[in-house]
Amino acid sequence: MALRALMKRKELDKLNKELETLRAVDFEARESEIATMIEEAEAEEEREAVNEEIEKFEAEKKENADAIKELEERVAEIEAELSEIEAEPAEEREEEKPKVEERKFEIMATRNIFKDMDAMTRNAIFEREDVKGFLGEVRTAIQEKRAITGGGLLVPEVFLGLIRENIMEYSKLYKHVNVRVVGGNGREVVMGTIPEAVWTDCCGNINELSLTFNDAEVGCWKVGGYFDICNATIQDSAIDLASEILTVLGQAIGIALDKAIIFGLGTRMPQGFFTRIAQTASPADYPSSARTWVDLHTTNIASIATTVTGVDIFREFVIKAAAAKGKYSRGEKVWVMNELTYAKLMAAAMSADLYGQLVTGIDGRMPVVGGVVEILPFIPDNMVFGGYLDLYLLAERDGTRLEQSEHVHFLNDKTVFKGTARYDGLPVIAEGFVAIGLSGVTPSAATITFAADSANASS
Repeated sequence: MALRALMKRKELDKLNKELETLRAVDFEARESEIATMIEEAEAEEEREAVNEEIEKFEAEKKENADAIKELEERVAEIEAELSEIEAEPAEEREEEKPKVEERKFEIMATRNIFKDMDAMTRNAIFEREDVKGFLGEVRTAIQEKRAITGGGLLVPEVFLGLIRENIMEYSKLYKHVNVRVVGGNGREVVMGTIPEAVWTDCCGNINELSLTFNDAEVGCWKVGGYFDICNATIQDSAIDLASEILTVLGQAIGIALDKAIIFGLGTRMPQGFFTRIAQTASPADYPSSARTWVDLHTTNIASIATTVTGVDIFREFVIKAAAAKGKYSRGEKVWVMNELTYAKLMAAAMSADLYGQLVTGIDGRMPVVGGVVEILPFIPDNMVFGGYLDLYLLAERDGTRLEQSEHVHFLNDKTVFKGTARYDGLPVIAEGFVAIGLSGVTPSAATITFAADSANASS
């Protein structure tokens, strides 16, 4: 079968899975939950929160329907293309092989290429002469082992496989934030609150309205690292070297990027959205041209008491999550937590269906409140961070890239592999984010640490 047909089938399977996921969204259950909230809402604050959820629910329902229609049309197109390819005589089919760059890989542009390929396509890549040459250089150029611990374990008598951390994406938050590619220093202009027009007599004078503009400036910081590997380990190992080098370096940078988007200190790294809402005073270097600094640490950081359990957790969550203002947002909320916190929320949302089977309202989305759930292991227990991540500006100067050089340590007979990326970022609309603690925990970054910059310790 032609490689084109294989790739089309792979794409078709992926689209069908996405369709299945979209069709499985239980809007009836959410509609019933919101109806219950309407009945229980008494205070003005509760009614405002419910009205906001109704608007979001209707928007999400429409977005879901539009997405299903778009995917169905795309599926039909691919099925037609696949039929044409399979109808071609075998000798007339052109084998299309994915392009592999020599010595440099742009990971952010092709970060899922190995995961999404089938075995036949992947094998075809590694049969290319340029790829064989790359792998040959790796096997023959590296002499000294430094960065891999337990390297001898990679050379067993019979190779049975490799177990490593299952991190599916390089960055889980990259796809949610507002990514802008910039060259020099960047500035994003923010329009102030839209004023209300003034009523007057038909023949009266028109009133002047005021409108302000502010900006958010971003600079440049670099994240990355390098390693070298013993030649004997590489030569005797049955591991797919190209795939593992890309995966490990890409994921290492992705972890650092995700952590910075939430907890970044703003010095030598982006400023995280929690770092901003946790500020208790305006920083001395806060730009005069930026939006007026507002103290958010009492309004946008909240805690749900230990005595609140079961579905009452979500009633409390709805009210506290309303502190995240989405009037500048064009997306949906994203909630970030670790696996233990996610399990607690699943248990709180659990109930029995008509057949007596236990079900939960959480399946990658937050019940009632709405929004996508992302699991990140470095988030502390019982803490949920989130809001409208499209209000976070991530300035991308150079996406994640992997490079190798046999010249850097020529006299030491070593080849150095490095992964780098250059970014800056900050929450442009800080009031679009919240942090909520469960079981009486107050969200904090006290236990969050970043990898030490030992290579520049004196600078």
